Amino acid sequence: MSAPMESGGAPGALDGAGTGSARGTAAGPAHETDAGPARGTDPASAPVTDPGSTRGTDFSETMLGTLRLDDDRRLRRVRLDLDVSADRVLRVLGTTEARATGRIRIEDWADDRAAEGELEISPLARRRIRYRIRFTAGGRRLLLDGWKSVTPLRPVASMTTLPYTLYEDGARIGTGTLRFPLATQLVPFLSSFRFPRRARPGALLEPRWRGEPGRTEVWYTTLTDPKTGTGLWLHHELVAPADGSAPYAHGWVALFPVDGPVRHARFGPARWPGERTGFRSDAVTVRPGRLTGSAEDGALGWDLSERPLDEPLFTFPRWSWRRPLLPAAQILPAARASYDGTVTVDGTTLSLSGAPGASARIYGHGNARRWAWLHADLGDGDVLEIVAAVSMRPGLRRLPPLVFLRLRRGGRTWPRRPERTAVGWAGAGRFRAAIGLPGWSVTGRAGLRRIRVEVHQPADRTLALEYTDPDGSRATCRNSERADAHVLLERWWFGGWRTEAEWRLDGTAHAEVGTR
Repeated sequence: MSAPMESGGAPGALDGAGTGSARGTAAGPAHETDAGPARGTDPASAPVTDPGSTRGTDFSETMLGTLRLDDDRRLRRVRLDLDVSADRVLRVLGTTEARATGRIRIEDWADDRAAEGELEISPLARRRIRYRIRFTAGGRRLLLDGWKSVTPLRPVASMTTLPYTLYEDGARIGTGTLRFPLATQLVPFLSSFRFPRRARPGALLEPRWRGEPGRTEVWYTTLTDPKTGTGLWLHHELVAPADGSAPYAHGWVALFPVDGPVRHARFGPARWPGERTGFRSDAVTVRPGRLTGSAEDGALGWDLSERPLDEPLFTFPRWSWRRPLLPAAQILPAARASYDGTVTVDGTTLSLSGAPGASARIYGHGNARRWAWLHADLGDGDVLEIVAAVSMRPGLRRLPPLVFLRLRRGGRTWPRRPERTAVGWAGAGRFRAAIGLPGWSVTGRAGLRRIRVEVHQPADRTLALEYTDPDGSRATCRNSERADAHVLLERWWFGGWRTEAEWRLDGTAHAEVGTR
């Protein structure tokens, strides 16, 4: 990440930016280098963006059927449970693209709770509803591809029957048919429809900076290659210096291999071009669904597609991003995402396929006095995000770290309100953080649940980088995209605490600690 920003105690950048907001270059602040942007840009000319919102569509669907593998004539029973989400209201006469996550069970062969893919819903325009669902079975990555062929001659049968083909690495390995059981699933299916208000597609990537001096804005991405265990950190940052000089863009890329030292390289600083759809610094770009760029004269390069797998996750209160009243705020445009593409390091190419991770945003004034950050993909669609920080504000520096913890499990986010972990109830019941290295922890209780999170960042898997705030002050972050974590969730039940869920991450947690 980068340093969270100060929100009375948010992440390192809590005063400015968080996970992913280290500033400056090894030679000093970016705007002090010869390559820095030209001065004199009018901050008032910066784009003013409105996040905007629209109505989307959510629903759940269950289908039952069979599968016959080409090398095994046995007919296996299949159950597919999907949660479908579209960024718009379904278009009856047009085509609607939607995301799907859920669980697929194949008798004596597969049970994947983290299946994900896409739907093309076009019952009249193209007369089909296509499903492309990716999942794993015994370590094999598979694709279920098929569509319901809608016909007015057989409307019910055609809308409820899904013939499909199963592929592995592009080669067919089996065929089958799924059916929607009207008798048992029609009522749950219809009652599952929701039309939530959500941000316009791509709106959460648009710059929030409105021309004020003394601001920093961050786009950062962290992920883990499932094949090699390599961690990747991409950090993109816009800085508007407090002295009113021209805003500039810069950042870095860091690779955390399982064997060998951490490799990183910086790009920029370059003049901020007034980008409206994401981030751009020379050849480095962040766009909805795509991240591209290179650093160190092409020694490190990346070209990645990003596929959101979940709804946005607001680590801070939702209103703090829509209305920047706090010193800083952090969000994840999607709580989970999947990445495909390539990363090139010194002529060697790492190919990514279905790499789990997430991108996040930070906007604020600068880094906190001390901070800690964690992003943990817990598997089966569950994810944990933590930002804890001590503010730079006078009077708040002596307070313990404020904690913002969001656990999304089974499609629900706990605690229900993000303020709960930071301020508790009237100051009581706040979550606690013990920030240090190589280990740090967070504990707390909300309602009938309590949680303990222990994070370990081994020195040989941790990269130290310097952050420069818009006012020129410095901080140091120590980031690991191959950290370890232990998460214990307990629930009060009939007079005692019982384990509700427990996760252990070995080298797949993304974490950071920052200090002044």
